[in-house]
Amino acid sequence: MSNAATPSNQPTIMVSAGEASSDMHAAHALAALQHTGLKFDSFGMGAGKLSDTGMELLVDCRELAVIGIVDVLINYPRFVKRLNVLKRALKERRPDLLLIVDYPDFNLKLAKDARKLGIPVLFYISPQVWAWRSKRVTKIGKLVDHMAVLFPFEVPFYENANIPVTYVGHPLIDQINCEASPVDACKQLNLDSSRPVVALLPGSRSGELSRNLPCMLQSAERIATAKPNCQFVLPTAPTLERHTVDEALLNSRVPVTVVEANTQLAVRAANAVVTASGTATLEVALLGTPMAIVYIVNKINYAIMSRLIQIDKIGLVNIVSGKSIVKEFVQDAAQPDAIASEVLRMLDDDQYREEMLYELTLVKQKMGEGGASSNVASLITQMLR
Repeated sequence: MSNAATPSNQPTIMVSAGEASSDMHAAHALAALQHTGLKFDSFGMGAGKLSDTGMELLVDCRELAVIGIVDVLINYPRFVKRLNVLKRALKERRPDLLLIVDYPDFNLKLAKDARKLGIPVLFYISPQVWAWRSKRVTKIGKLVDHMAVLFPFEVPFYENANIPVTYVGHPLIDQINCEASPVDACKQLNLDSSRPVVALLPGSRSGELSRNLPCMLQSAERIATAKPNCQFVLPTAPTLERHTVDEALLNSRVPVTVVEANTQLAVRAANAVVTASGTATLEVALLGTPMAIVYIVNKINYAIMSRLIQIDKIGLVNIVSGKSIVKEFVQDAAQPDAIASEVLRMLDDDQYREEMLYELTLVKQKMGEGGASSNVASLITQMLR
């Protein structure tokens, strides 16, 4: 696959992936497409994973790693500038297909231009219309040719709106490839497997890091008081620069081992995880480690979102389960004492731990057999034809 903007008889795919997870999922889909033997060119927005497939990176999504309505408003000029770069490329280069991955408010604006140009649009990873702003389904139907969704329960939302939809499965199932035992994982990370390990996953964006990590570190202090031999590990996301993480840890009163770009190994080594809400909760579930969920956003964001959200739980692991199997510490409820108490219970109460682990295996079963990347590649092939 070429990463140069030269004319070709090969089909051209434009990709717009706005976050670390989107970059990874889109990259795996393109890699699966390459494995079919199809020759194609690609360009668009993403990060290192897409770049590694040979895609020409016009916009690096790591420049847009913010969260919440307020953050978006503050950074709006940057968003508009990057969006205009992609719109211009869409118009000038006329790809055969636009693949948009998650990041709906940004990507649907790009899809609108694609629709005007007659370029088909495949939307991979649906926005959570089942959780909030359900009326977006109507807008999506006007701008998107096909939806590729991760969960079976998402299909009816689009079928009822007469939008072509395919359940492709969740890509995480195929991407969980850490076969190390907890003892081996500890050894690889220079941790002592005879001592308890708690992993901290504050999120993949700088805003998540700044809001979630202080609370997590305060919780870690309380855990360390109760268990002085406890070890703490923090795996960094590819979208976060190492110096940003190091600066965030400057005031930590407990030592934290930082692991670069190896979340799976860190979670496998851990006896318990404190994680931000999001896809990470499913990753931890698939790796089979007990967890607690922390979710802290800007107060204005939360005031707005709490009025729009139509479900009781925000953790994907609980949503997929259909019940509350993992404790959620949301906004004002994200108190270090409460979080530490939950982690200590996971470490000390064997029955409680085993019950959670059993429920996590059921979540894994509900997520299906995998094959998402190959299924998306098949959809791309069909749409190119």
